[in-house]
Amino acid sequence: MSDITNCPKCKSENIYADGAIMICPECSHEWSAVASTSKADTPAVEIDDNLIRDAFGTVLADGDSVTVIKELKIKGSSSAVKVGTKVRNIRLSDGGGGHDIACKIDGLGAINLKSEFVKKA
Repeated sequence: MSDITNCPKCKSENIYADGAIMICPECSHEWSAVASTSKADTPAVEIDDNLIRDAFGTVLADGDSVTVIKELKIKGSSSAVKVGTKVRNIRLSDGGGGHDIACKIDGLGAINLKSEFVKKA
């Protein structure tokens, strides 16, 4: 077993082992107990090239079609965007709050979406 005494994500001391996996109950982070401490301290590879990517890492561009992968409740309304809704002709923008896709959805009208909840169609 490894000599890790703190969670590499939130630095909590309240961790426990579940077989070969270490688990932090405070932030729900899981990591391999056999991994070296240098690997556990390094963050996952994050691409920072200012491109907007979908939930699976595919680069999006203006005019693309995307599919919603999670039911999205619309704030201030009783309606929602259902899973599998196909959105055509998106525009990439900075709508604020992480909403980087501007589009029109039939039945709902103009709406801004976060790229983490769509996949390129």
